[in-house]
Amino acid sequence: MTTVSDHALRQGAGQVGRTPRGAAAPRRPAEAGPTTVTAEHGDVYVEPGLTPLSAREANRSALTALLDSAGVPHFAVRGTSDHGTVVAVAEEDRDRVLGVVFRGLGQYPGHLSVIDPDAPRPAKPVSSRDPRAWRDVTGARVLQISWSRTDPGRHLLLGHEYGCAIEFWQRQGTYLLAPRANRATWAVAADGGNVLGSARLFSRFVSDWTPRHLAPALPTRPEFLVNCADDIAFPVDAVYTWVDGNEPAWQQRKAQAKGEVYHAESASDARFISRDELRYSVRSLHLFAPWIRNIYIVTDDQVPAWLREGVPGLRIATHREIFRDRSVLPVFNSHAIESQLHHIEGLAEHFLYFNDDMFMGRPVAPHAFFTPNGTARYFPSRNRIPQGPVTETDTPVDAACKNNRALLKERFGKVITQPMEHIPYALRRSAMEEAEQDFPEAWARTAGSRFRAMTDLSPTSSFALYYAALTGRAQPGSMPFTYLQLAVPDLADRLQRLLDGRDQDSFCLNDAFSTPEDIEAQQELLDGFLDSYFPTPSPHER
Repeated sequence: MTTVSDHALRQGAGQVGRTPRGAAAPRRPAEAGPTTVTAEHGDVYVEPGLTPLSAREANRSALTALLDSAGVPHFAVRGTSDHGTVVAVAEEDRDRVLGVVFRGLGQYPGHLSVIDPDAPRPAKPVSSRDPRAWRDVTGARVLQISWSRTDPGRHLLLGHEYGCAIEFWQRQGTYLLAPRANRATWAVAADGGNVLGSARLFSRFVSDWTPRHLAPALPTRPEFLVNCADDIAFPVDAVYTWVDGNEPAWQQRKAQAKGEVYHAESASDARFISRDELRYSVRSLHLFAPWIRNIYIVTDDQVPAWLREGVPGLRIATHREIFRDRSVLPVFNSHAIESQLHHIEGLAEHFLYFNDDMFMGRPVAPHAFFTPNGTARYFPSRNRIPQGPVTETDTPVDAACKNNRALLKERFGKVITQPMEHIPYALRRSAMEEAEQDFPEAWARTAGSRFRAMTDLSPTSSFALYYAALTGRAQPGSMPFTYLQLAVPDLADRLQRLLDGRDQDSFCLNDAFSTPEDIEAQQELLDGFLDSYFPTPSPHER
């Protein structure tokens, strides 16, 4: 696969609308100079370990270091953008602010834009090397400053969107007044002191469980410490189910149980292939969902070879740990395994369930999956569940949907008609616990089905979501996403469009219909695509 080209860097650096989501900004001017790529529209700084959050924090710390060097008081503002940050200074300090910003951008060139809060659209950023960038700064109410960054392979480019804005607050009597709206207040006490505020207050892409070295508390004013109605302060975990189908011990267990296969699709080798997607899906959380508290990987006594165990924030949960009836083990049925996820010790009430072929595609806030009051969002498919009872010609997927429909109709008098899209499933632990209690026979039958069977429920991808909805804990939502079946002839072109666009909140690379002949060619394409889309390793990799 191709990487972001020099031409793309020239076209993308400093252009908010064209900047791929996933690239970062430069080091603070006080530090040693980073490697740069001088491009047509300005300098791009090459930085290892690049993430959107690191770009955002680097821009903020670079700018506040400049203000501190000049002795300019400042405080963080709860701005309306989740990508960048905002700091406020008093209008009377404008000359000192402009002077130190001019010197800092002279030493480490970046990008600058004058923001008019009343303008219909934001001004485009201009390279600080260009005299036009400084034309209107003396009367600006808000300035946005950034240093564009890319990873060493030049796959990601993070630009002005992740910059830090300086707002000039006007003194009026005993108050400082904001030049534009923010999420909390128009005014703070002019002579008030700073307090530390959780990083969560300043971006919805951060939670109280994001590591402090990635998202430190910021000096702000007490007026910004309020809990707003649209804040999500509860923890959200992520759960994966994963299997290494190439492991001999696992293959032996599967071979011993294989006589129970009920449907040809159930025994498809593609269902059990590990293409290393899990490593990259975890990377996608590190890059684009740093608000996740804990990641749990559910396995059949397996550990991915790349995993660095013991790093806080990720834990292996084995089938033996979560299955209430261990006599049914081993199982090779994802429906059975999913029926036990809510038994993971320590799992949060709100969690996202991922198949290992699901990925975050750009920075996504928890609000995409849960409302601030904790209601889960589910994403109905445009497809429809086939009518009628289960027949022997149904696929196991359709059979499970029909089984779901029959039980829920009997219990609630409502008919479900749509399966779910292949988007991470936002689940409520309590809803799964209650569903298991309400339907103990069907739940136990699913848990005890070693391979997919026509009597299964689909616990996470449909049943628990509709059960939560019918008990007032879930509601339908929508999300930009892509579902890409790998067994398509134009796979290379589709992957390239996905890589070039980077405009989907999530995507799924599904291989349910791949044949052994397909797999080698697909793998070469996938390796290049995944390395390019997610070049920054997570802290959980060796």
